[in-house]
Amino acid sequence: MVGGMPAPFKAPHFAILGETRELLAIDKPPDLLVHPTKPGGPPTLWDGLRELLAYEVVNGGQVSLINRLDRETSGVVLVCKTSAAARKCAMAMERGAIRKEYVAVVWGWPEREEFEVDAPLLRLGEVAESRVWLKRGVHAGGAAALTRFRVERRTEQADGTRLALVRAWPVTGRTHQIRVHLAHVGHPVVGDKLYGPDDRHYLDFIDHGWTPAMERALLLPRQALHSEVLEVSLDGVAHRWVAPVPADMLGLLDGEGPPSIQNPKPSEARQPLSPSLETKRQSGIQNR
Repeated sequence: MVGGMPAPFKAPHFAILGETRELLAIDKPPDLLVHPTKPGGPPTLWDGLRELLAYEVVNGGQVSLINRLDRETSGVVLVCKTSAAARKCAMAMERGAIRKEYVAVVWGWPEREEFEVDAPLLRLGEVAESRVWLKRGVHAGGAAALTRFRVERRTEQADGTRLALVRAWPVTGRTHQIRVHLAHVGHPVVGDKLYGPDDRHYLDFIDHGWTPAMERALLLPRQALHSEVLEVSLDGVAHRWVAPVPADMLGLLDGEGPPSIQNPKPSEARQPLSPSLETKRQSGIQNR
């Protein structure tokens, strides 16, 4: 509140990776919620997209997020601007025709260069007591889950700590799948408060925020997981979007320590689809 009035809306910054008349791919920065969780909460990706696509929405379009990332996970998010495109993408998702690649910085060096984890997942609270309601785990009674992995790089810190950059291809799409599968094989994602060394970090972070003790234990204020590539073919046209690996993750591998997490620069603004379409959009927004 400012002077008894609600604070002005401040749209979050995110980079545009590509756009067609029906699709928009963006690079979500870490620590940006995808959807609002409560009234009066911080600006979310959904809020920013509604602002960005105001012309489309007021002219019968919509904002449909096809893939959703956790707040701390960065990378490609695909958005449909029409109901027809949303239906096509939903059907492609059901067929497994949307291909996604993630990269993660993990603790330790996996034994093999390439491996897969085929282990069913469920919410742990369904079968045992769990301090964190949303925490998932491997359990025979869970839903089938398969992830393929490849080690891209191995590095050793000055203090002897070993880290690795791992590429992941989730074949199924379960909640927290990549994070749980990596923790299951003994190589949790660096910075993961829930599936890392101790899930009490997750609860402590909610109560106290980021602390020096957490930095010593986790190295990074967010989970080092990034959605790097998303591919889909629609109406015979192949689409591929790539979001560069963020500096905070690369800094860990280069031994530079965790840099501060920053949003994309405001200069990374939306590029016009075409002069005529952009002129129409701006005219429509101004006349609202």
